Amino acid sequence: MSKENHPTYFINSKQSVFSLNLKEVWDYRDLLLMLVKKDFITFYKQTVLGPLWFIVQPLMTTVIYMILFGSIAKLSTDGVPQVLFYLSGITVWNYFSESLTKTSSVFTANAGMFGKVYFPRLIMPLSIVASSLMKFAVQFAIFVIILLYYVIFTNTVHPNWWILFTPVLILLMAMFALGMGMIFSSLTTKYKDLTFLLTFGIQLFMYITPVVYPASALPDKLRFLVFLNPLSSIFECFRYAFLGSGSFDLMNILWSSIVITVLLIAGTVIFNKVEKSFMDTV
Repeated sequence: MSKENHPTYFINSKQSVFSLNLKEVWDYRDLLLMLVKKDFITFYKQTVLGPLWFIVQPLMTTVIYMILFGSIAKLSTDGVPQVLFYLSGITVWNYFSESLTKTSSVFTANAGMFGKVYFPRLIMPLSIVASSLMKFAVQFAIFVIILLYYVIFTNTVHPNWWILFTPVLILLMAMFALGMGMIFSSLTTKYKDLTFLLTFGIQLFMYITPVVYPASALPDKLRFLVFLNPLSSIFECFRYAFLGSGSFDLMNILWSSIVITVLLIAGTVIFNKVEKSFMDTV
């Protein structure tokens, strides 16, 4: 094989903390695909139902939410059938929470691999976001199937052209999870107790995001505070697009985009800075 077929890399610690090294990440795309495949196979190879858990888990959670929040707490669903309202929230939330949780432990969970072989460290969090996207696609398909039933046989939901905006919403969630995950992953190399704080924080964060309730059910003052959360407008826009309900506002989406972009940049800077010396503290 000719020498030209072997790319040469110079590994040093003087690169800018703002550098994403996207060209290098692209060169290692095979590794990225392998990690995504490994995550998919490893997690489910010793389960009885295997990938069917992608379907069972959101459906079981939806039933529980219908009982707890629909029948007992009697929370509003904006006139949308409960199964669609809760399933839409669960589908979107599962993708975000799983991506954030796994990304937040990148350095501590893979310290052994990082210490033995070089590859762009950004590959690891990107593989997590991509792997979670596969699971999201399966759960999203289940949501769409149930949605089509209600669209065809009932007149309770009214999807609209904002469905075309769905890829942007997914991208914003991925960016948010990636940015926050890299920040927490970097901090937990030195402050291990942040792992426990994150576990509790994600559970709390779900309740200040309109996952199990519509933003329209909140008083005006609380609604303003809820929309400071960048995820709120994403959830409301998703429901507005597919179910025809929700407090959709383009300015809220713009606010979310700005906040998420800033967090992603901050996460990249911190991640690039910590990756040079994390082996000394992890």
